[in-house]
Amino acid sequence: MADGTTDGALPELPNIVGITAGFFKGTAFARFILRWEDVIFSLMVIGLILLLVRLGSRRLAHVPGRLQSFLELFVGGFDEFVRGILGPQARKFTPFLGTLFLYILAMNLIGMIPFMKSATSSWSMTMALALCVFVYVQYTAIRGMGIVGYIDHLAGKPRGVMAIIFVFPVFMLFMHIITELIKPFSLSLRLRSNIWGDEMLVSVLAGYGLPAVPVLFFNMFLLLIAAVVQALVFCLLATVYFALVLEHDE
Repeated sequence: MADGTTDGALPELPNIVGITAGFFKGTAFARFILRWEDVIFSLMVIGLILLLVRLGSRRLAHVPGRLQSFLELFVGGFDEFVRGILGPQARKFTPFLGTLFLYILAMNLIGMIPFMKSATSSWSMTMALALCVFVYVQYTAIRGMGIVGYIDHLAGKPRGVMAIIFVFPVFMLFMHIITELIKPFSLSLRLRSNIWGDEMLVSVLAGYGLPAVPVLFFNMFLLLIAAVVQALVFCLLATVYFALVLEHDE
């Protein structure tokens, strides 16, 4: 989960982990926090989310306050969003997908705060998230269809003449297996590349000093939109992956 070695050669804005490591330069502590820099920032995000949820649900009331209303609006809205794709089965996936969205969104946004960093700019972090989706999707498919049923699903459910023509089902099975294995890479690289590119752009603009301040402020507005969009795209694709392996009565 350490940060990628290729990222270190490119200019980055200073963050609290790097600054702290500078005070302890050459020590094992400095090497440790630099190695686990992305994990440290992701743990900060987890702490902030837990604090937010704790404050919002500490005193539940029939007439909710602002924070409780916001959390209820988010949960209800996201549940409707997932249900619109997965149908009645959505309720059991909403907690996972909602947590994933909130976690990614928070990690994207925290990089906009001075001396902080988006952990999603690291491929190791986004790949871990994509693998969580991949494993859960495969588990859902096997649990719902069984191993034989899932293989039949990947083979295109050949029946009649198609089942007799052995080459076609094998080709479909091979293509679907390759497609499933590619999904974590495409899912993780899409998120990582966009967030990493945004951070590099901010870093480059900051290097121009005061003349670049107007452009920098406008770019921060675009980054805010991009942070929301990228989190939503990640979760939308994850939801579609679930939809592809769920049995539908219709």
